[in-house]
Amino acid sequence: MPMDHTSQDTPQDSPHVTPQDTPHVTPQVAGLLLAAGGGRRLGGRPKALLVHRGRPLVEHAARALREGGCAPVHIVLGAGAEAVRADAELPGCVLVDNPDWAEGMGSSLRAGLASLAGTGARAALVMLVDQPGIGAAAVARVSAAYRSPSSLAAAVYGGRRGHPVLFGAERWAGVAASAAGDRGARDYLKAHQSAIALVDCSDVARADDIDTPEDLKRLE
Repeated sequence: MPMDHTSQDTPQDSPHVTPQDTPHVTPQVAGLLLAAGGGRRLGGRPKALLVHRGRPLVEHAARALREGGCAPVHIVLGAGAEAVRADAELPGCVLVDNPDWAEGMGSSLRAGLASLAGTGARAALVMLVDQPGIGAAAVARVSAAYRSPSSLAAAVYGGRRGHPVLFGAERWAGVAASAAGDRGARDYLKAHQSAIALVDCSDVARADDIDTPEDLKRLE
């Protein structure tokens, strides 16, 4: 079912942002969903549009962010962006176009953080669209690690760091400056490892990625 594009206003600082019925809330931890990937190893199938439980993956991830308490929720689109707008139901979300999505995850992270400037959000909780095993419980748990605009936190699965990752607003500029290629925030997190609050989510989520045709069996 196509989304109802009730608003086409575009913030001046973010020329590629489209609000989608954004609710009136007092933001603290914003959700930032990176959903621009083209699925190169999946034969060019955009990951946002892979079907899980009868609906596009992007819907499941966006719902996890909303139900986990994030507001606003910004979704960075790239490959298949027009189809996502036409086919996915994303109430209360802001869609952010990343024309440079083919350069890798780093460009999407930069676009997403730039879109949050001026929203009043004190932190951004970053999720990837291709991890359907991560739901609202993990989102809420990592969000609860927020203490100040300098907060830095990440989920841990079996002792291994993963998503979601929380960046306090004071860290956004540094994260954006270091984000390049497909490494996303990896270099920034490595450089600030001692400051990361690790949040065990092993009991409430699975961090499996959907990267290859064989991984598609994880989708229902």
